[in-house]
Amino acid sequence: MVLNTKLANELFRAFYIERWNEKVRNMSFIEMDKHSHKLVLVYCIGKYEEKNTKIDWSCIFKDAIFELLRRIATSDIKSPIFQKIKTNKEVFKKLNEFVFSRYENIIDDENFKKDFYNFLFDESDFEKINRNKLEYRIIDAAHIYASFWEFNLVKQFNPFPHQNEKIEHEIRNNLDEYSDLKGIENLLNNHSISNFIDLCGQLRFQTRWAQTPRLPKTSVLGHSMLVATITYLISCDLNVCGKRLFNNFFGGLFHDLPEAVTRDIISPIKRSSEILDKLISDIEIELAEKEIIPYIEKEWIEEIKYFSQNEFFNKIIIDDEIKKIDSTEKMNEYNYDKFNPFDGKIIEFADKYSAYMEANKSIEVGITSPDLVAAVIHIKENYSNTFFNNLDMKLLFEK
Repeated sequence: MVLNTKLANELFRAFYIERWNEKVRNMSFIEMDKHSHKLVLVYCIGKYEEKNTKIDWSCIFKDAIFELLRRIATSDIKSPIFQKIKTNKEVFKKLNEFVFSRYENIIDDENFKKDFYNFLFDESDFEKINRNKLEYRIIDAAHIYASFWEFNLVKQFNPFPHQNEKIEHEIRNNLDEYSDLKGIENLLNNHSISNFIDLCGQLRFQTRWAQTPRLPKTSVLGHSMLVATITYLISCDLNVCGKRLFNNFFGGLFHDLPEAVTRDIISPIKRSSEILDKLISDIEIELAEKEIIPYIEKEWIEEIKYFSQNEFFNKIIIDDEIKKIDSTEKMNEYNYDKFNPFDGKIIEFADKYSAYMEANKSIEVGITSPDLVAAVIHIKENYSNTFFNNLDMKLLFEK
């Protein structure tokens, strides 16, 4: 099994890593949030490029997750220093040796470990520093624009114009290298898609468990990245087809998209009544139609709805009609791109397991409450007996 508790705990560390911490800030900028926003940008930039060429999305997902792990391991190195290190082959190799040694005994699955090793050390892969391959250019462009988005907030609170001008000049110069990408061109020209990126970015302002003291505080945006990553890792074990992997990752990433306009309505309120739960869902759909959908390219609308509506149902599409599927075992019969398979039950598990970690991690550091304890017990009782084919999720609830 690719995912284990040790790896999950390492991924969770991205919620502790603060960005721009040498600057005056009105809020914390968290690495997991930035990575989530980056993957939203990857989706948009990639979809534009997909009009003209085939995109290897599995390469993008793997690169993004491996890069997140590397960022977690090297969090004490400021980004400009890290970029400088990458230009020196020998020094960069030494850094990657340190990174691999950190995860060598954490990653159990040998194929996943081998892929991670190749990501770090493969000589042909070292040419990724030049980033000529389209998939790597999409990731890099998204990374730079996500940093630019953060900087535009940070600079408002920093009374040092010369520093701000220097940073902005460097970021814009870096972005210019990707101006041939339609997505970057549209974002820099304030195309409507930039409003969609802003809406998704605002999900980092929405703190989960808002009425419950908790540490670390996690945002809806960062939570979505953890859900997408857990969903991806489980999907890898199931050997899902390319379209299913694509749907599962972005289904996890966008499953809370309506909360950009509704806020994070806590589960106890939704569960208090089936009528209330349905009413909230209907309101989310209505508000999304008015306040989110208009900013999305029309060719993407049905796909985004597929990700964010009935997001916890297993689904396929046959003859342009969405059909719900009962189980993962039944989903395996439709494990072909032509059926557009979507594992909502895996996303639901990843969502609940992420919430379990959020509550449990706070309890472990001494910030606890009856609500957090109840959530840990409830989720463990209801989801630890989950199986996806022969994958036993109980292993993830063991210490």
